[in-house]
Amino acid sequence: MGTLEHMSLQEHIDLIKKLKIKIEKARKELKGSPANYLWQLSLCENLKELIEVHNYKYYELDDPSITDSEYDKLFLELQELEQRHPELLKPDSPTQSVGSPPLERFSKIAHQPPMLSLNNAFKSADVKAFDRRMSEKLGVDRIEYEVEPKFDGLAVSLLYKNGIFETGATRGDGYLGEDVTANLRTINSIPHKLQAGSHSKHSPILLEVRGEVLMLKEDFKKLNQQQSKNNAKAFVNQRNAAAGSLRQLNPSITVNRNLTFFAYSIGRYEKAEEILYYTSSDMLEYLSSQGFHIVEERKVVRGSAALLSYYQEMMELREHLPYDIDGVVYKVNSLAQQEKLGYISRAPRFAIAHKFPAQEVVTELLGIDVQVGRTGVLTPVAKLKPVYVGGATITQATLHNEVEVNRKKLRIGERVIVRRAGDVIPEVVRMEKEYVGSVKQFTMPEECPVCGAKVERTLNEVAVRCSGGLLCPAQKKQSIIHFASRRAMDIEGLGEKLVDQLVDTDSVKTPADLYSLEEEKLISLPRMGKKSVKNLLASLEDSKNPILARFIYALGIPNVGEITARELARYFGSFSRLEKADVGTLQKIPDVGLVVAQNIANFFAEKHNRDVIDKLLYNIKPKENEGAPKIQDDDSENRINGKTFVLTGTLSNLSREDAKEKIKNLGGKVTGSISKKTNYLVAGNAPGSKYDKAVGLGVAVIYEAELLKLLHQ
Repeated sequence: MGTLEHMSLQEHIDLIKKLKIKIEKARKELKGSPANYLWQLSLCENLKELIEVHNYKYYELDDPSITDSEYDKLFLELQELEQRHPELLKPDSPTQSVGSPPLERFSKIAHQPPMLSLNNAFKSADVKAFDRRMSEKLGVDRIEYEVEPKFDGLAVSLLYKNGIFETGATRGDGYLGEDVTANLRTINSIPHKLQAGSHSKHSPILLEVRGEVLMLKEDFKKLNQQQSKNNAKAFVNQRNAAAGSLRQLNPSITVNRNLTFFAYSIGRYEKAEEILYYTSSDMLEYLSSQGFHIVEERKVVRGSAALLSYYQEMMELREHLPYDIDGVVYKVNSLAQQEKLGYISRAPRFAIAHKFPAQEVVTELLGIDVQVGRTGVLTPVAKLKPVYVGGATITQATLHNEVEVNRKKLRIGERVIVRRAGDVIPEVVRMEKEYVGSVKQFTMPEECPVCGAKVERTLNEVAVRCSGGLLCPAQKKQSIIHFASRRAMDIEGLGEKLVDQLVDTDSVKTPADLYSLEEEKLISLPRMGKKSVKNLLASLEDSKNPILARFIYALGIPNVGEITARELARYFGSFSRLEKADVGTLQKIPDVGLVVAQNIANFFAEKHNRDVIDKLLYNIKPKENEGAPKIQDDDSENRINGKTFVLTGTLSNLSREDAKEKIKNLGGKVTGSISKKTNYLVAGNAPGSKYDKAVGLGVAVIYEAELLKLLHQ
């Protein structure tokens, strides 16, 4: 590894290219002659070297040049090769080690026992095979497992002596870690002293707590915004931001990075009295009682079917969590059974990580098209070689604007890294660092690609716009698509192709015309059967009494997104008050500055917009915001504004989404996990562990009736 330390970035890139060429040649030769030992050896040695380079860039430089999924493929290929040919397996193989050696600039701390990694599962069959192995080795039909999300952070250990935090270290290579005690002391979620008395009379003589240091999504966003302001390099992801922040020689840098620690296990425990936990889940509760953050979304389940069900549940919840996860972890719950199962070279036998589908992959940038949005903004869109990412096949991704294309130095024909997270629109993150393809520069057109009108560039504004206004068909179509979208009026069945037909046949010119559509006209359109027409008309009827914030957002006012629309609804309470507001009044609303206030006032002053709104209000009756402060100068009467809520259990009179919407409309915040910053836990039927955590932290627990009183105060 010493040679890698002294290489330049370009030398790393050149080495990776060379190794990739050798690997491809070996793979090609082995297709024709699978038993050729020399090519097997060549493939094995070059895979090992390439993985070591990527380990160095990931663990030591915090600057990965490939995605996690690409790395996993290389690692799995090496593992399978070594399993087929045991004579190729050597002690120095990456498959036999954990992480990477600690950096020389830090002093070292030994881990006893070692901090091992986890083996990975990628398919349902892998999970079923794991469960089968556990049952066979233990002689038990349905194993009890503790299951939890898999953090994408930096593993560390914390050593407490007689209840006082003494030292802390990164995982390093599993046996030796970097001493980052001073930096760990700056993290608020790491207790400096254990809370003896809550579960036991005395603090343990020695307690080693293991867990993950990570950066919450919101803190990561703020950090990169600050990096941008300082003209500094942006961090690639939360994991690299956390690792780079913790491994600073100056703790004053770490303290400003807002890191968070979650505990997930105990390495060593020397007791002053009898041990108080016998399962992994009990161990986590014990750690919680000592003041550590533990993950709320954990469970105890039995059997492989329950494991896979939990995996799907976390997949759906993933984008709503405050932190990033890249899979889930399954652990045999009984500590006695864990001890019986034991360990293999780099991982415990009793646990496995089930990885989510890749959210970042590498593909080729085939071209860049330009789309025209509802406000006339021209947006470059990447045309991609089809690639499977985040559970879907992606053929295009947003590039945001011309400035972003130039900043990322994207060129048509090159390989790029694409990210897709849940329902989020795919985006091109960056060019693949070690690849240089043909150079074809992108330039924004001078004329609108749809109507041919001149493109306008405004001073001090990144966006360029078509000057054709609503005479441009693209702007008509996009404004209607936005109006009908799920987060706006939620009109099911009104997709892009149908909007194209409606606008092209002059059946619809503005969103207001949607409510004049008749069955006879719709049935005459291609691919519109009676059932589709009936469902569309029913959805249009259902949309006539929307929540006020959704209606405001649906209008497509420039710079008014969902959050601003919610703030407008909360402040004014009714649409009639909002449309009469002047610029001065609008600026009283949080996050509404002069430019946004002028955009809102100008939108309502425009005669064409007034005509469309009047036609809409003939059919649509937006709900007034119940409990809104009705244009007060302060929110002294509003006990929800600025407060943080957590919902748990089943509510009788409100759905979770309705409750969240109402709280947010009154200025509250809804999060998924309990902390000392939580103001209220709203407990429904079967509240679960969040209730216990709230009581333990002294968080106010209210029930549905009390929530309804707050909403209607």
